[in-house]
Amino acid sequence: MKKILTVLFALALSVALLQGAAFDKDAKSRSTKIHISSNKPLTTGSNTFILDITQKDKVLKDAKISVKAFMPAMPGMPAMASKAKAKDLGNGKYEVTVNIAMSGTWQFHIFIAPAKGKKSRVKTSFNF
Repeated sequence: MKKILTVLFALALSVALLQGAAFDKDAKSRSTKIHISSNKPLTTGSNTFILDITQKDKVLKDAKISVKAFMPAMPGMPAMASKAKAKDLGNGKYEVTVNIAMSGTWQFHIFIAPAKGKKSRVKTSFNF
């Protein structure tokens, strides 16, 4: 009986830890790759993301980065959006905080304006 309880407790603990995992996702568009991460699981309200950006396999430095997170309108529900400018943390890492109004599938567009070169956009989505 004691072994069964130990196994059940270990199983319940592992499920709880998996549910509390931090957010982690990769997105890419042509020559731009972005690793999107968060130290905490996504929740409704304010969420802070770290964007690790490379272009043409080189770290993207000194760029202006902005993000738009949005959920299109659906029957009985208006569209929702949150826009924010990212803060340059150095070495290709940028931090941005956006407000996610409710759970569901959100579109996530990252707008990149490098110091030199063309502007670009990387699109992805997430669900929580």
